[in-house]
Amino acid sequence: MPTFPDGAERNTLTADCRRCPELAESRTCISWGNGPLDADLVVVGEAPAEGDSEAEHWQGGNLTGMAYTSRRSGRKVRDLLADAGFSHDDCYYTNAVKCHPPENRDPTDAELANCRPYLVEEVEAIEPTAVVATGKHATKTVLALDDATLDGFLDSVLNSRRSDALGVPVVPLLHPSYQEVWLSRLGYDYEEYVAAIAETVARVADT
Repeated sequence: MPTFPDGAERNTLTADCRRCPELAESRTCISWGNGPLDADLVVVGEAPAEGDSEAEHWQGGNLTGMAYTSRRSGRKVRDLLADAGFSHDDCYYTNAVKCHPPENRDPTDAELANCRPYLVEEVEAIEPTAVVATGKHATKTVLALDDATLDGFLDSVLNSRRSDALGVPVVPLLHPSYQEVWLSRLGYDYEEYVAAIAETVARVADT
């Protein structure tokens, strides 16, 4: 089982945020980024899920206040990156939108835009070797920093591109919730996918 982050690793950027009234109303708490501030990778998720108060630790960002701490997606993405050779100390986890959207709906373009300055602040502070974007919305919000659009998310998976706005390469990955569904359609089994992640991140980190 992956290491559950210590609450001291939560990188709280502001005491409160009301940029998105509907999200501020629906959230239990803001789900902030967490992990070492000198991490090699910044891992960007889409948005915190509602959460599960019955879980012992992995209750989800809407309840823990930390990104990627759900029993399903949180543990899965941390396991995936650990299998690819990136330990707890190598990764900083955050979300494109830091508040739980009501009824687990997709974040809107306006909500992504409102939260984007927090992501820029995190990446500029951490200075990672790469940003790993997990899922369509995370990839979309990172590309928007360079006024780039996303034409077919699946075609972008593991196809790295450099973000001039962030000054680092961006590596899109499948969202962990849909990993099993899409892996075979991309021509990978799990072990091949893990190896491809390790190879891609190592390659872009050297450029």
